[in-house]
Amino acid sequence: APDEPAAKKTEKKKEEKVSYDRSTQYPAIRCSICTGEQVAGLRERGIGGFTDLMLIRGEEDLDAFRRMIGLSPEEPIEKFF
Repeated sequence: APDEPAAKKTEKKKEEKVSYDRSTQYPAIRCSICTGEQVAGLRERGIGGFTDLMLIRGEEDLDAFRRMIGLSPEEPIEKFF
């Protein structure tokens, strides 16, 4: 019926699995000292290069990042500034 409110749209981003070489890369979160912004991605072992994968706005995003890279909730993620 036209009087009924529209169904709430829940836009769920398609979570794609990301494969990476664990011998050369590891999951990390880059934190901005100024803004507090957190970006999750993969950091290169040794040289420290960083590949951005997603913005972390809360626990839900962090859980999505863990699923994306196949990391269990118990495994730590390094934070760097």
